[in-house]
Amino acid sequence: MVRFFILFNLLITNTLFAQKTQVDLIIHNAIVYTVNAKMDKAEAFAVKDAKIVAVGASRDILSKYKAKKTLDAMGKTITPGFIDAHAHFYGYGSNLQTVDLVGTKSWEEIIEKCQAFAKQNTEGWLLGRGWDQNDWAIKEYPTKEKLDALFPNRPVLLTRVDGHAAIANQKALDLASVKAGQTLTGGEIVVKNGVLTGVLVDNAIGLVRSQIPPKTEKDDRQALLEAQKNCFAVGLTTVVDCGLDYKTVELIEKMNADKSLKMRLYVMLSDGRANYEYLFKRGIIKTDRLNVRSFKLYADGALGSRGACLLHPYADRPNHFGFLLKDKAYYEAVMSKIAEHEGMQACTHAIGDSANREILRIYGSILRGSNDRRWRIEHAQVVNQADFALFKKYNVVPSVQPTHATSDMYWAGARLGKEAEKGAYAFKQLLDQNGWIPLGTDFPVEDINPILTFYAAVVRRDAKNYPEGGYQMGNALSREETLRGMTIWAAKANFEEHEKGSIEVGKFADFIILSQDIMTALPSDILKTKVNATFVGGEKVF
Repeated sequence: MVRFFILFNLLITNTLFAQKTQVDLIIHNAIVYTVNAKMDKAEAFAVKDAKIVAVGASRDILSKYKAKKTLDAMGKTITPGFIDAHAHFYGYGSNLQTVDLVGTKSWEEIIEKCQAFAKQNTEGWLLGRGWDQNDWAIKEYPTKEKLDALFPNRPVLLTRVDGHAAIANQKALDLASVKAGQTLTGGEIVVKNGVLTGVLVDNAIGLVRSQIPPKTEKDDRQALLEAQKNCFAVGLTTVVDCGLDYKTVELIEKMNADKSLKMRLYVMLSDGRANYEYLFKRGIIKTDRLNVRSFKLYADGALGSRGACLLHPYADRPNHFGFLLKDKAYYEAVMSKIAEHEGMQACTHAIGDSANREILRIYGSILRGSNDRRWRIEHAQVVNQADFALFKKYNVVPSVQPTHATSDMYWAGARLGKEAEKGAYAFKQLLDQNGWIPLGTDFPVEDINPILTFYAAVVRRDAKNYPEGGYQMGNALSREETLRGMTIWAAKANFEEHEKGSIEVGKFADFIILSQDIMTALPSDILKTKVNATFVGGEKVF
């Protein structure tokens, strides 16, 4: 009789097991922030063929499904994979092959880093990026004399952290035939006492940059793979790359095909005739890993280099307003052409309040009221109070980077004046226009870590807890708004909200496991959060 009952129980167990649905992966015993419409929490989900097939309680998922792999999350927090709504993925990877000047505290420190790098890398141009004179004791642009003395026969170009200013040595300036007194639209060649200082602002940088030999395909592959590795390590599963040439897109397609590049990329093509002709002829490119349907234009420069175009003079530089990088007629013509192609998107860098007003005006003349074109203004950093409503009127998407606020807050008021500063880094006020807002980092201008984005948006202080009480806290975002901005709203800005950005049935299984719950952690503990694992399409990539 005992034997009969044992056999009967085995039969029942095997029958129940056989009735379970086979999947590839089950995650259970977790705190899952689904980021669905109701911001529901769950404990478990099942994955098959790279997509989520069920979400719910651990007990229910384990009873209904069997998997090739089952992962006990041991109570850890899981969110959708982070999406960086504005970054420079390829550029970041390329910068890893140059002198890293981020965080340098003086011109002397930069010189030392260049010398050390040159000893290990003896050939070709000496390139670097990341300096910021606002971080130095003497907050002024450097001059090129030391570079000339150390590298008389080797061209040098060191780019500011925001990419909108650079310093070149005389060898590089000679190669580009740059002369004192030379003028150009949308840029400045800085001269002191009639002599070149080596400092170039905005379009002037291109004069020198055009002389740098192109990278090889091997260099580009390495750059993309190194960027991917570091981005997966901080929980990024999709990155918006703001400004690539079509040839780099074709390389990305090759690397997708050979499965070496697994990062999902939303690519904006750079503002250039060849890129427009390429995409207008080919049409929107859309695969599971790559989405190309937009163009990146630049209205003005950056606030840190005083190239941002303002309605009123800079408070710390009388009679200087910054400048637009091209004639208004150019933007009108190009954006009208983009609008002729269904589903294509204009994305325009605008920092100053004058630049934002001008781009909003041009967008409005083309979009003509409510629409779903999702045209974007990248940064929307300083907006006049009279212009916020235009984002809503024309459904323009403000794509912002919270860490810009905490990087610039030390000097933004002195540069803008207190009245204009009220409309700067106004994330909550921008969110209120359309009810959603995508968040990014602008790396390598800022750090690639999305946890810094979360902290800056919510807490609006630096790592040392400055300023007490937070910076312009009326424009802080809630934790829910911030998580949405880093996931589903970032996906929406890319026309991808139905395939990613939340942990829901039918969407890609892009998710991350965190070391702690960022939705409940003390503000002082948020920056301690680490990414324990990153999954893309159910595959563990970190």
